Amino acid sequence: MGKKKARPRRSFTPEFKAEIVELCRRGDRSVGQVAKDFDLPEPAVREWVRQARVDAGERDGLTSSEREELAALRRGNRRLREDVEILKRATAFFATETR
Repeated sequence: MGKKKARPRRSFTPEFKAEIVELCRRGDRSVGQVAKDFDLPEPAVREWVRQARVDAGERDGLTSSEREELAALRRGNRRLREDVEILKRATAFFATETR
């Protein structure tokens, strides 16, 4: 059996995603049909629709801006942990050098 060749990861603009979500929300076509018509992965389209409902306050969850803020905080936290680790190593190094 031949395996499907993986397609390179694509990125889509927020405007394009909003248009796809709007097509899905109109109700004349299913999410699966919209995904098929535009050659998009169905799970991605479903996630875009779900996130649009969260952003609109129709569903519980983290909004897009909250997700971005959380990602930025996690990056900053990781950087601070790395800085602390470097300082611990430097302190240990200089403590042994001065003896």
